[in-house]
Amino acid sequence: MLLRDVEPADLDAYVRMRCDPVMMSELGGPQPRERVAAQLTRDLETVREGSAWIKMIVPGQSAQVAGTVTLYLHDGISEIGWMVLPECQGRGLASEAVRAVLDLAREDGRWGLIHAFPSTTNAASNAICRSTGFTLVGQEETTFAGRVFQTSHWVFDSSAHG
Repeated sequence: MLLRDVEPADLDAYVRMRCDPVMMSELGGPQPRERVAAQLTRDLETVREGSAWIKMIVPGQSAQVAGTVTLYLHDGISEIGWMVLPECQGRGLASEAVRAVLDLAREDGRWGLIHAFPSTTNAASNAICRSTGFTLVGQEETTFAGRVFQTSHWVFDSSAHG
């Protein structure tokens, strides 16, 4: 698996992930297609500034993007999130990508406590948190794209893992 920075050519992958009802079922439904290009532009800028890591997941020998894993500052905390396209799910790509980004964060040293907020009903993402060393803090309401969700609040201390 290769993790690479997001690129302008990733618009199609962004549309496939963010406009797909299955992909976005745990995040309140698909985003309008017209918002996706602007999101990509913002993401490219945050990567250029160094304030976020937005990594595209490219499996094995493929050039096809399977998903994304992102580590960014949000409301004063370090937050991680990931998405894997339905046809690529169930192969361990998200777990492998999350582990790799957590390893990079530990080496980098600036991210401290890393938070994840999967929906309480997203069994796969909660299992990824559990298996990659996060500690469950509790449940809370989280707002994403203007919608409120019940989420599990997980924390990973990137300075304490080695």
